[in-house]
Amino acid sequence: MSIREWLAVAMFAAFILGILTGFPVAWVLGGVAIVFTAIAIIVERDFGIYTGVDWSYASLVADRIWDLMDNWVLVALPMFICMGLLLDRAGIAADLMRDVSRLFGRMRGGLAVTVALIGVVLAASTGIIGASVVLLALLGLPPMLEARYSPSFAAGTVCAVGTLGILIPPSIMLVLMADRLAISVGDLFLGAVIPGLLLASLYIAFLVIWPALRPEVAPAPEEAEAVDLSLVLSVFRDIVPAATLIFAVLGSIFFGIATPTEASGVGAFGALLLAAWRRRLDRAVLRDVLRETSLTTGYLFGIFVGASAFALVLRGLGGDELIASALLGLPFGPSGVVLSILLVTFLLGFFLDWIEITFIILPLVAPVVVDLGFDLVWFTVLFAVCLQTSFLTPPVGFALFYVKGVAPPEIDVRALYIGILPFVGLQLVGLALIFLWPELATWLPNTAYDR
Repeated sequence: MSIREWLAVAMFAAFILGILTGFPVAWVLGGVAIVFTAIAIIVERDFGIYTGVDWSYASLVADRIWDLMDNWVLVALPMFICMGLLLDRAGIAADLMRDVSRLFGRMRGGLAVTVALIGVVLAASTGIIGASVVLLALLGLPPMLEARYSPSFAAGTVCAVGTLGILIPPSIMLVLMADRLAISVGDLFLGAVIPGLLLASLYIAFLVIWPALRPEVAPAPEEAEAVDLSLVLSVFRDIVPAATLIFAVLGSIFFGIATPTEASGVGAFGALLLAAWRRRLDRAVLRDVLRETSLTTGYLFGIFVGASAFALVLRGLGGDELIASALLGLPFGPSGVVLSILLVTFLLGFFLDWIEITFIILPLVAPVVVDLGFDLVWFTVLFAVCLQTSFLTPPVGFALFYVKGVAPPEIDVRALYIGILPFVGLQLVGLALIFLWPELATWLPNTAYDR
């Protein structure tokens, strides 16, 4: 390899090591970019070896930041974040947990199924993984443990179901992926609907079948309320407002009535009205929601800036060409190359968060996939499903940390690690199904837009 390629490899290794030190991601990305720009200049000036990178790259980063801040697609991020936080404060999940658990009270594993169903609603209404996992842990773990559920079964259910928001639209991650790859957010949202519901269905099937095979993980309830019409109406009354808002947001995108940015504004305004209607909106709640929205948005845009600098310098050193030649040189054929990318992504998920992988890895490998003739929406959905495992796999599985932070003492680290194993396996099964049948990700956008 040339000195430029060695510098590109060293730059990527420095990024991985920097992340593992615990420094903020934005600082690591920007700092590594500055350090390797300086190294490239020294190598070219003092040793006469061409590197192709100089301080003019700093001005290029400024231009990229301007383009970033002028991007209307990214306006959807704070709106969707605000929508999710307001729905959380409106208490919809708590009411659903109370009523749906009564609805499935006679069923073995019914509480776990309840958590899964509420997780799907939260995924389609918030898209914020941390909020969904913590809320499900606070609402679902105490009743499951009180019903003598296995701690690992209960913890694994909460961790896995809470991560569905990364895939089921409107997902913040899908918005970021669409921006990074310059593809339609609407196409990506439509492409992720069936895979997201498929994964949720696999979870629910496991939560029904496993207690039937191993009764000790979820004992049958000793006393259960009979299901009557009033209970069904109560569940219906609680789920209709959230379902209406979700349909207004996603439906307006899918039917071409509004762009994703416009739909995000509808969602945030609808969540505001819903919180006011449920008498959960006051000055303190509004202040907290706006503050948390600003912090989360600032965090994401800080990473945007750092990632722009990192990607620019890495490309200047020929990193994208190195990765493309390495992937295209694999002796596995086109499908084997895609599987290799997914395998590396899965392994990186043990150590990196989805944000770093989305901002750095995805833009580097996507052009190779396009050159091989694959549909980019299909590959991006595959990539998203693969990234979902990064929330569950130790040592940097953030869902594990979220649950451990609010879980009762019965939930120890061992219970968490054992509990997530079958769900990681189910995620890989879902990944395999989408890989073997691309229509699961491409049929809905192609049908909706009559392609």
